[in-house]
Amino acid sequence: MLLLLLLPLLFKGILCPGPSPEAGHVLGSHQLAGEPLSFHMIQIFSFANHSWVNTQGSGWLGEVQTHRWDSVLGTIVYQLPWSRGNFSKEELENINGLLQLYFNGFPQEVQAYSSQFQLEYPFVIQISSGCTMHPGKAPEAFLNGAYQGSDFLSLQGYSWKPSPGAGSRAQNVCKLLNRYRVIKEIAKNLLGDTCPRLLACIAAAGKSELERQVKPEAWVSKGTSPGPGRLLLVCHVSGFHPKPVWVRWMRGEQVQPGTQQGEVLPNADRTWYLRVTLDVAAREATGLTCRVKHSSLGGHDLVIHWDGYPVLLILICLAIMVTLVMLIVVGPWFQKQSSNWNVCSPQAPSLAFPTGPNIQEPRSLGNQLCLAQKSWMKNRFLKKVKISLSKL
Repeated sequence: MLLLLLLPLLFKGILCPGPSPEAGHVLGSHQLAGEPLSFHMIQIFSFANHSWVNTQGSGWLGEVQTHRWDSVLGTIVYQLPWSRGNFSKEELENINGLLQLYFNGFPQEVQAYSSQFQLEYPFVIQISSGCTMHPGKAPEAFLNGAYQGSDFLSLQGYSWKPSPGAGSRAQNVCKLLNRYRVIKEIAKNLLGDTCPRLLACIAAAGKSELERQVKPEAWVSKGTSPGPGRLLLVCHVSGFHPKPVWVRWMRGEQVQPGTQQGEVLPNADRTWYLRVTLDVAAREATGLTCRVKHSSLGGHDLVIHWDGYPVLLILICLAIMVTLVMLIVVGPWFQKQSSNWNVCSPQAPSLAFPTGPNIQEPRSLGNQLCLAQKSWMKNRFLKKVKISLSKL
């Protein structure tokens, strides 16, 4: 067991020698808004019986998954082009070899102690470990373990401590681990020294990803009715990056009580999606808005109206503007043209047509000229309208 736990110490000699100036700039720029930056690893071991176990592992820079462990091939999968950081090929091969030993050896150690600690099959062990960089503070390391989906133990300072309510099993495991000073020294070096340098290396390589800003899109819909006379208003916000976002149902400047926010979920393009709902009486839905705040919006909130009333106002205003433009631009011209003498006017002189016994022919010619003039005026009027509308 001790040999297995000593393996992570070897990482200390193959990682980056220290945060580079570029990495420090990346960390600093990310923390301008007071947000911490972390790198953490998640390991999940599912034990079906004494001979079968499924292992899963992943690495995360903040909310971005950078690594995945392929348990079939026994190798690291780099999720993004910059997930390799500044490591050489030899360093990456060494890391991969050590992880192979860990993911093969840790389950064997657990199975060997399963009877002593009364671990009942099937069971699941989850481990989350890493470090967080806070603005103006020293790195903060963490290591938490869970058994069957519930908090089990954690590393606090130089001691392993059982989680509240974990029971005697967790207490016994912590007593065993606390007997070995070398284990605590390894954890201190691995999480307090190695992890921050790893974080700096990955952050420097992923600078563009950390600074990427993508504006959200938002729309509203109606969910399944929660009851007679009530509506479930749903605000969808999607396609935004980075992950932190503020979404609320509001009336004016007042946040509506009862707003329910779902989990922020990842999209396939490494952006995020969020669903926020509000259960409200149907008669009270008018005037409600969904307001979205995000760093990519530059301080200009995105506001979506539920009942479409503002959209109707916009359409009405647009129709009024078009009518005014037609009256101002086209009206005087049409009035001027209508007042001019033309062959369709009753005052048109008879000299415009020959006189004689047969008066049907000149009348027919006059009608044709009248229709032609009307058609010309109509086409010119429509052309003016189109030009006016195109300028809106």
